[in-house]
Amino acid sequence: MTTELDTLGGKTILVVSPHPDDETYGCGGLMARAVKAGARVCVLVISAPESLVQVSETNAAVGGDIRTAEFEHAMDRLDVTERCILHTSDAVHMRLDQTPQLELVGWIEHSAPLSIEQVRPDILCLPAASYNQDHAAVFKAGVAACRPHLREHKAFCPTVLIYEQPQLHWGSTAFRPSVYVDISGVLSDKIEALAAYASQIRHDPHHGSLDNVERLARFRGSEISVSAAEAFECLRMVI
Repeated sequence: MTTELDTLGGKTILVVSPHPDDETYGCGGLMARAVKAGARVCVLVISAPESLVQVSETNAAVGGDIRTAEFEHAMDRLDVTERCILHTSDAVHMRLDQTPQLELVGWIEHSAPLSIEQVRPDILCLPAASYNQDHAAVFKAGVAACRPHLREHKAFCPTVLIYEQPQLHWGSTAFRPSVYVDISGVLSDKIEALAAYASQIRHDPHHGSLDNVERLARFRGSEISVSAAEAFECLRMVI
């Protein structure tokens, strides 16, 4: 199925991302289209490093301040004004699988500034569980955080979508998309936003390259006969 995002002008979308860049890889096109349609779009990133240094493809040192700045630039390019990084601690980053599940669920459900309870989204987007331990932990916690309950007790997410990541198709369970978003008109916006993550982007043919992101979008588009698309698994849709 394809989504007509012109009808989502009054909707609220919350994207939960394990790290800066996951949200744009998986939902950059959806966010771009939704913002243009007048929807409220919020992005909650669970963790980014503080001083932990990694080596980029150019062998330059990349610290936490760079990752945070890249996230801000990417969101600016998508015109997403409501965004936050919940934790910038080396004790948390890449260690979410060691965080007590009750605590991680609580962050997503009610205690984060852009939690489900605070945002009350019509559409919740969660990362697919991949071989990355942080992604798997956030997926599991996100599913628990949006579990069914009485509407009068707390916020309920009518639609829950699981977004795709370029690295998903190796060493993990199959991704079976059932919802497609036509991003033909905003693919360039997604690519430009991803380009803001200069320290994370790799050269082609790496799966995280900009070229491969475009290839995946073209492939998903071909499955529904459009120029480019993003694919999602639908965990729940209440009509």
